[in-house]
Amino acid sequence: MRYFIGILMVAAGIVLVIKTEWFIQNFGTNAWAEEHLGYNGGTRLMYKLIGIAFIFFGFLAITNMISGFLTGTVGRLFVR
Repeated sequence: MRYFIGILMVAAGIVLVIKTEWFIQNFGTNAWAEEHLGYNGGTRLMYKLIGIAFIFFGFLAITNMISGFLTGTVGRLFVR
């Protein structure tokens, strides 16, 4: 099951990175991204960063390293 979810995440990330302009045309620009990431192209950068994050977490899911990554980075926030 983790392979299926990981491959779907990688595929979604690739689509986000490659078809960024299509997403902007269909969903419009993001005011926060335009303000904080750059006036011209902030939304494009946001979609590409989200796509790269999907690819990264997809590969972590495929290789079964996601639990170790999450424990090592944000896991200490939830320990008593």
